[in-house]
Amino acid sequence: MLLVSARHRYEGRPADGALPVRSTDPDERQGSIELRAGLGIVGDRYFASRAHVHASVTLIALESLEAVGTELGVTVDPAATRRNVFLRGADVEALRGEPFAIESPGRAAVRFHGYRPANPCAWMDHEVAPGAFRAMRGRGGLRCDPESDGVLTLGPAVLRTARPVALPSPAD
Repeated sequence: MLLVSARHRYEGRPADGALPVRSTDPDERQGSIELRAGLGIVGDRYFASRAHVHASVTLIALESLEAVGTELGVTVDPAATRRNVFLRGADVEALRGEPFAIESPGRAAVRFHGYRPANPCAWMDHEVAPGAFRAMRGRGGLRCDPESDGVLTLGPAVLRTARPVALPSPAD
């Protein structure tokens, strides 16, 4: 899944709920996203935001969200986490401090650098499920910046790293 949010919807107190989707808002779930080196995702609320230097794009492993859902007994809507790029079969947390690239079929690889964890916030308890804030600790994803321009498309992709990154072990 690829998510682009033109505006921030988690403002104020979580108990008040997220801002509603407006009829004029573009669909946040995208089939492709355009990235600009050092700026982020074109059309996203954090594009070229000085406050989000080294954090303009967030990645998360779908396996992490599935584990959170299993722990909490719910199905997690990945879009509720407000992350941008959802990967399967990748140890996203191991990319912290590392250069890496994601290559969509038929596209040039987009280079990234992983910086810091995308720590969950109190909104997760309200928008994902009660207990999600605590359950997502240590597996909330990664904040990173694109280091090259490019396009990511929905579907199978290749993750390239400078050194091997172990895949998460499957649950028994």
